[in-house]
Amino acid sequence: MKAKDLDGKFDNGENVLQYLELAQARRVEQKQKRVNVDFPIWMIHSLDKEAKRLGIPRQSLIKMLIAKHIEEARA
Repeated sequence: MKAKDLDGKFDNGENVLQYLELAQARRVEQKQKRVNVDFPIWMIHSLDKEAKRLGIPRQSLIKMLIAKHIEEARA
């Protein structure tokens, strides 16, 4: 199937998953790399409080805050 045909089906709201080979699919620049960061205790307590308020893990909150800062810095 040509890309423009697939695009047309997608644009018309059709399910196009059957046409995709997902076994080797990867998100660009989404590979994970572990880093260690030391935070002061007061900051950990603040992060935990905010994470609990939002109902998300601390790690997710840290990722969200860093991503937001990077996006704002780029703007």
